[in-house]
Amino acid sequence: MSLNTTETDSARTDANGPAGGPARAGNPSRRAERRAIAGLLAPFGILFLLFYIVPISYAFVRSFFVTEREGAFGPAEDAWGGLSNYRQALSDPALIESVGRVLLFGFVQVPAMLLIALTFALLLDSRTARFKRFFRLTYFVPYAVPVVIGSIVWGFLFTPGLGPVADLIPIDWLGNTWVLWSIAIIVTWTYAGYNMLIIYSNLQAIDQDIYEAAHVDGASAWQTALRIKIPLIRDSVILTGVFSIIGTLQLFAEPQVLRSISTSISSTYTPNLLAFTAASGNAYNYAAAVSFLLALATAVLSFVFLRLTQRWEDS
Repeated sequence: MSLNTTETDSARTDANGPAGGPARAGNPSRRAERRAIAGLLAPFGILFLLFYIVPISYAFVRSFFVTEREGAFGPAEDAWGGLSNYRQALSDPALIESVGRVLLFGFVQVPAMLLIALTFALLLDSRTARFKRFFRLTYFVPYAVPVVIGSIVWGFLFTPGLGPVADLIPIDWLGNTWVLWSIAIIVTWTYAGYNMLIIYSNLQAIDQDIYEAAHVDGASAWQTALRIKIPLIRDSVILTGVFSIIGTLQLFAEPQVLRSISTSISSTYTPNLLAFTAASGNAYNYAAAVSFLLALATAVLSFVFLRLTQRWEDS
């Protein structure tokens, strides 16, 4: 009987803590660690909430309002419009044309840029490559140049009588036919090195013993790149593809800069330019609706791309 009482008291002590008191809520060191993590993340979380989540939420709410005016010169007031802004955007010929334009742009430019980035990364990772640091920095430098400055420079290069590109290849780079592909050249020049760095970093993470085994088996450099390196860096190629799709639908800075020297770029040339023009004309609610439709299209295209690549991996 005494033994059973002792075991019962011991179990009660383990459950409730010493002397029947409440059990500890957790390890003090773990609680201090969590508080430290929360303190480090708090500045970012506050800024992210104030300057990202709150503006997006406000714009989303504004997209459901329309501006009404009493008479020709009456004060403008916002009234609930439901989905009227979205219906207007979906039937806007300028928006439909701009979306088709950037889709054509992405269909040609994104694969070309990723192929260039992949080629640069494989060349830097080859056994015979020399001056790797120099070329890695050289390929990446265009990304460090601000987009506006890069677009201005390329705009002069494409202008006849000012730049060598227009003189060596005498076509109207800034005309209706070629201006979209002039923008594609600027975007590719800017972001190919950035994508190359992502792919090259993935190549550096591959175990070198795999290459040694392939070399012992008699695999050539081309076979090693095609059958070993590219399959192993598939995830980084997919990642850069998603980034490129998002960037394509957000095309803004390059056409906006080239508008000052080309009459072929209208204020609705891309969806972002159209939203910017609408907001500049005080049509904030309509611009918000266009922006959210563009965000939805970006999410859908990215999801479709990921699903297609997943099927490619499973096959």
